Amino acid sequence: MTQTGIPFVFMRGGTSRGPYFKRADLPEDRGTLAEVLLAALGSGHPINIDGIGGGVAVTTKVAMLSPSEDDWADVDYFFAQVSVEDRLVDFKPTCGNILSGVGPAAVEMGLVTPTGDETEVKIRAVNTGARVLARLQTPGGTMRYDGETEIAGVPGTAAPIALNFMGVVGSSTGAFLPTGNLRDTFDGIEVTCMDVAMPMAIARAEDFGLTGYETVEELDTNREFFARMEAVRLKAGKAMGLGDVTQSVTPKFGLFAPARDGGTICTRYFMPWTTHPSMAVTGSQCLASCALTPGTVADGLLVRPTQSPANVVLEHASGTIEVLVDFEMNNHFTLNSAGLLRTARKLADGHIYVPSSVWKGR
Repeated sequence: MTQTGIPFVFMRGGTSRGPYFKRADLPEDRGTLAEVLLAALGSGHPINIDGIGGGVAVTTKVAMLSPSEDDWADVDYFFAQVSVEDRLVDFKPTCGNILSGVGPAAVEMGLVTPTGDETEVKIRAVNTGARVLARLQTPGGTMRYDGETEIAGVPGTAAPIALNFMGVVGSSTGAFLPTGNLRDTFDGIEVTCMDVAMPMAIARAEDFGLTGYETVEELDTNREFFARMEAVRLKAGKAMGLGDVTQSVTPKFGLFAPARDGGTICTRYFMPWTTHPSMAVTGSQCLASCALTPGTVADGLLVRPTQSPANVVLEHASGTIEVLVDFEMNNHFTLNSAGLLRTARKLADGHIYVPSSVWKGR
């Protein structure tokens, strides 16, 4: 069997991992592109034995980079979520953890030239149109990965990557509150449907008979909860204008509970058919915005910060994540930007091989 080799950089970005490609090295049409990504990741098997996926949703993600077509940005970042077993590729969402590795990957690929000891990379998220400013450590013009920054869900420490997200409100649906309501009720469950960086349906854990402090394993084995949550998610997706989301990972789902470890509020995040082991960067912005907005399902679960910028500390299954939210509160909550600190590390580079029967290459 002949194979087609595709250049790639393999990166951990935040608490996710996957291959980073140059968009120009991949098929142009979406159908063939999807088949190439399915083959590269090994989708269709629970441990992705015939590809480089890791058997869970946070390790079957793909970044595709190119020089930006936007006058503001340096790099266009096109994201794909590849399913572990179902041979599906979703091009609708974006991923903020994988985005953490976009700046370093762009440097490694020669798409960005370091400008000194610190390099700013302006990134346009193609899937949603969001603009993100990433600040990288590049001492002597070389990408630095070692450092003292620790993030929950990743062992050890690494060099900090500061991300500032702009233009993320209504990025998928065109509205901060896609249904026009602060709360909706589906199957007897009150939810807030919100679109900030990632469209989400957010509920209180207690309304599902949960504490909100369950472990990932406890939640993933609670199939009755997942069935109830999915039924609510499908109705929320339709109400948000996203149509039939049966085979789409958006909207994502989140749960709130009162903080118990010194944070602002306790959260759990779903991808949506499994529990996230920590927290998505995009989801953290939506959850933080929901927590800060009066009238949402977060009411009564936290002492709401009133001064901007506010440091919102979200407790999650692996620890905490901090979101620095710049906002205005007049008649309603208005998000200006959200900042987070992440890390990334280059793991490998070279070529990924897919059967030539899938794609013969350019």
